[in-house]
Amino acid sequence: MALFRKVFGRFITPSRRGFLRDERGTTAIEFGILGIPFFALLGAILETSYVFLAGQILDTAVQDAAREIRTGQAQGAGYDIDDFRDEICGGLYGLFDCTKLLINITPVTNFTGASVSSPLPPASCTPTLCEWSLPAAFTPGGGGDVILVRVYYKWPTIINLGGFNLADTGANARLLGSVRVFANEPF
Repeated sequence: MALFRKVFGRFITPSRRGFLRDERGTTAIEFGILGIPFFALLGAILETSYVFLAGQILDTAVQDAAREIRTGQAQGAGYDIDDFRDEICGGLYGLFDCTKLLINITPVTNFTGASVSSPLPPASCTPTLCEWSLPAAFTPGGGGDVILVRVYYKWPTIINLGGFNLADTGANARLLGSVRVFANEPF
């Protein structure tokens, strides 16, 4: 600063010399420089937390609803896919649009025969749309059957910082899923 005053001091009028010494606005300038990255980081932390919370809530709701199948209560009550969706939605606390849940419940021959792949193959996703490749199905099986329960949801992401976001689909959404494999109780 002293070098600046020495070189340019003769060009500055006496009324503006006080301006060079005034440091009242430095805090606002520093906040303007550091505030943007701070709030971006804070937003990213909050969105990450919200996505993980949503994933845990979906997983717990599917676990609780799958118990209805495992114990034979769903079969005894004549559940269909909409009844099972309602059962899951009861544990989602209004965080999800339940009409957008992909539910696939199928019997498998044994535990090793249960294979899980992504319901959204990368070739089917565009920047605005991502179509399910897994059909919706509800076949809860009978007593002693091994059942594969898969529930997926495309969770919309909000924060996109130069391509750094939580979206893993082409439609700016994060795929949340819950999978259970179990043998039905003998009912």
